Amino acid sequence: SLEDYEETVKKAKEAWKVWADIPAPKRGEIVRQIGDALRQKIKVLGSLVSLEMGKIFVEGVGEVQEYVDVCDYAVGLSRMIGGPILPSERPGHALIEQWNPVGLVGIITAFNFPVAVYGWNSAIAMICGNACLWKGAPTTSLISVAVTKIIAKVLEDNKVPGAICSLVCGGADIGTAMARDERMDLLSFTGSTKVGKQVALMVQERFGRSLLELGGNNAIIVFEDADLNLVIPSALFAAVGTAGQRCTTARRLFLHESIHDEVVAKLAKAYAQVRIGDPWDSDTLYGPLHTKEAVKMFLDAVEQAKQQGGSVVCGGKVINRPGNYVEPTIVTGLPHNAPIVHTETFAPILYVLKFKEEEEVFAWNNEVKQGLSSSIFTKDLGRIFRWLGPKGSDCGIVNVNIPTSGAEIGGAFGGEKHTGGGRESGSDSWKLYMRRSTCTINYSKDLPLAQGIKFQ
Repeated sequence: SLEDYEETVKKAKEAWKVWADIPAPKRGEIVRQIGDALRQKIKVLGSLVSLEMGKIFVEGVGEVQEYVDVCDYAVGLSRMIGGPILPSERPGHALIEQWNPVGLVGIITAFNFPVAVYGWNSAIAMICGNACLWKGAPTTSLISVAVTKIIAKVLEDNKVPGAICSLVCGGADIGTAMARDERMDLLSFTGSTKVGKQVALMVQERFGRSLLELGGNNAIIVFEDADLNLVIPSALFAAVGTAGQRCTTARRLFLHESIHDEVVAKLAKAYAQVRIGDPWDSDTLYGPLHTKEAVKMFLDAVEQAKQQGGSVVCGGKVINRPGNYVEPTIVTGLPHNAPIVHTETFAPILYVLKFKEEEEVFAWNNEVKQGLSSSIFTKDLGRIFRWLGPKGSDCGIVNVNIPTSGAEIGGAFGGEKHTGGGRESGSDSWKLYMRRSTCTINYSKDLPLAQGIKFQ
């Protein structure tokens, strides 16, 4: 309830006062212990992710592993974060950058990665000296509670308040309260572009800070010189993995016209071999969608694709078994700018499109509103660097000869345009969880002014 929320925010703010006084390397040591505690329970937590979310067991375990890896990364970072000492133009003056924690970081995560996204945010936010307030998806509250209890025990064993990592369970009312609450010094939101836009406006209205990780309409581009032994498993994993419910899922596959038919035939054959079943079964590669609403969304998108001129090569139907199972689907014959192709449907539907020239297909990659992940398959070195350059992909993740999904933690994760512009995890993403002060210290007995100004 909102009353629970109010109590939790107060406790988290009080806990921050303790946490902010602890030296960063000591905070890193506590985060290391959190990683170890998660590592010890990795299989049972992965199993719980699989049960609640529906992704296959190995992906559930992999998600907890990602949190563990970010904890390891954050430990090293806790001894490295800092600003430069800059040359001052005034004699007897020092010019330095000081970085301080923002305070309380609100973290709203989505159902599809109910552990990893919180891990990216919390591990980095914590070593920066912030307290965290997590609101997981209402449909994955068990894993949120389990992870929070593990973290709280580690914190309390170190004689610091468990409320440094607080949790609120709830729906849109709690999310709205967080977005509007001036006590949230940063609000990190992962979810749909539609809801993310509402969150961004609410946060901006109070001049707050937001970190947005929103939708993706990701493309793989395959040129005539591509190694098809890499292309087929890559496209399969990117389109079918997590039953198409990753923000980095491949939704558009651009094939050079000279190899279009061959790739479609090989991909359809690979789709037919996907092992569908219980996510807890070690033999399963593909589980159910998360909700009944997702199944309806899938069917609506397939119908729209047909109406707009597409042909269903394989899939397109609901699977007759208990649970929200649908067939992984390939659609061909649509133009690059068909309305359904420009719509992100959070389901395993891959639109296969033909192209002739590099310039046109780069433009088609960029013409959708989202800018998260993208990938080309080619051996042409010049083309690779054009793809990475200013007239290439406009996405936050730009890959070559690998799929659109499966990002590593060492690089900053996030995208441009309607994906929200946020960055999480590696590189210098830590800066988003801190505020920067430019500090000038006069240690002389004179008062020279900058730019040589005389005021006497």
